[in-house]
This record gives sequence, C-alpha cells and structure tokens, in this order.
Amino acid sequence: MSEYIQVVEDENDEPIEIPSEPDGTLLLSTLSAQFPATCGLKYRNPETGTFRGIRLVEGRLHPPEGSWGMQLYVCVFPKAENKRKGDEGQENPAAKTKRLDQAKCSDLIVLGLPWKTTEDDMRKYFSSFGELILVQVKRDPKTGGSKGFGFVRFSDYEAQKKCISQRHLIDGRWCDVTIPNSKEGSQHLMNRKIFIGRCSEDITAEDLRSYFSKFGEVVDVFIPKPFRAFAFCTFADPAVAQSMYGEDHIIKGTSVHVSSAAPKNFDKPDRRGGSGSSGGGGFNTSHSNYNPGYGGQERYGHHGNNASYGEDMYGQSSYGYR
Repeated sequence: MSEYIQVVEDENDEPIEIPSEPDGTLLLSTLSAQFPATCGLKYRNPETGTFRGIRLVEGRLHPPEGSWGMQLYVCVFPKAENKRKGDEGQENPAAKTKRLDQAKCSDLIVLGLPWKTTEDDMRKYFSSFGELILVQVKRDPKTGGSKGFGFVRFSDYEAQKKCISQRHLIDGRWCDVTIPNSKEGSQHLMNRKIFIGRCSEDITAEDLRSYFSKFGEVVDVFIPKPFRAFAFCTFADPAVAQSMYGEDHIIKGTSVHVSSAAPKNFDKPDRRGGSGSSGGGGFNTSHSNYNPGYGGQERYGHHGNNASYGEDMYGQSSYGYR
C-alpha cells in the first residue's frame, strides 16, 4: 500500500507529500515532477543531527530501515544547482528563481532499444555524453523482459542537449532519444519514418534497405512478424522521408505504397489537452505508466489492399509503455 512522504526543497520550506509506490519505494521521476532537477533525498539523523542520504537504485529511492515514517526529507540537487545559496543568500527569492531557470534537465526516453540491452549497457553508452543520475530499462513485470524502451537523465543540461541532437547506435540498433512530453521531439522522429504498404512476403528487410537507400541514408528497416503486408523504413534525413509520401514503388515485382508513419489524427488534440488519438498526446510521464501519443497503444490508420494495418511507431507492438 502506498504512503505519503513529506519532502521539502529546503529545510525551512513547507513540505509537500509525495506518494510512494506499492512496494514502498519512491520513483525519482515522481519526486522530480514536484522538484525539477532533484537527484536524490536526504534526512537528518535525529541522534547526531547530520544528514543521511537515501539509497537510489535504478530510478527508485528506498526508505531507510524499511519505512519512510514521519521523517522530513530534503531534496538533493547536483552540485551546480546547490550554488543558489551562499553569496546570494538563503532567503533571496531571486536566487531560488535562478536555480529554477537552470533546472532544464529532464528524463529522456530512449526508443527502439534492443531487447538484450541492460541498464549497464545504457549507462556505459550514455555516460560518454556526461554524468548520469538515472538509467532505466522498462521491463514487463511478469516476464522481466525488456519492453524495448528506457529512460536516462543527465545532471548537466549541455550533456542533455548533445545527447538528443543525434541518433544513437546501441547494441547494433539505431535508437532515438527525446523528451517524453515534447510534441516537437516526437513529431521529428515520425517525420523520418515512412510506412510501406502492400508488401509481399518475399520482400526482405535487406530488399527494402537496398531499394530505399537510393533516395537517402536508411538508418532502420522493420518488417513485423508475423507477416502483415507492411513495413517501416527510417531515414537519417526527414526531408527524404517526406518527399516520398503518397508514391508507389516497384520492389521485386510488387507495387508498394509509401505514406507517413505518423499516427492517425496525431495533430488533433484529445480531451486531456495533448495531441494524438487512442495513445493520447497528453503525455503521462510516470515511468510506471508511460503512454505517449507517438508509440505504445497508438494505432496507425493506414489502409491498402482492403486491409487496415495497425502497429506502433517502432513496429514493436509489445511496447505498450506500461
């Protein structure tokens, strides 16, 4: 059963109650939703008066001695953020505003992860961009298998900007990194992907890669299994993908049709204030129930050969973002 934990940004502030998870842990993402840029918690030892840190494992904060109790917990920020005090003064409102303006780092979603990729693999790869304070691969609670996506968070904003500005080859597969609740980021990802309808069973991924490479650099090709008569192809340049919308192509004697891979009604706002249909664009950024409008349960309204095809953005219907 969940309990509420009293948390403050500074010991002199009024506490905010943060809900824990059913297993008693506190998600770092839940904490950072109320206190941006937070990387941990600490509390005062009632016997010595000194601070004690809270253990953080794979994005979860664990209660001291098995229970949060009625203790008051204080947020921990990266060292650069803690400079808001000192010469600027503890009670200086301008100093606090300055810190909030600098709190630009957010959790980044890593899409298209190979099933075999672990947290250690992700940490090893992304640490080349800067210091990490969160690394998480989302897994199925029943099987323990990867869901094909994960999250990372950097302590430095410059590292975050560098990371999201490029594509990432992780364990042999191209992955995309973007801010989960960014419509611009998700739209950019979809602008590089095309939907290929009316495919025949003898067309392989290599056939598609070879054919479409004539138009521009191809970074990923996916054909769903079992066979569903369609495929996805992702280009490095979104302009190349968009120039092909609405065209027919002959591949191995089969006429295929190319259209946008964007979800049907992606740009239409839903009742939660976001964009997209069934998957929603009103992003829920909780890592335990992630359901963005550019993947997950969103279905694509492509129609061809009197058939309607549905698949998530990365061709991995098990994403679910849950």
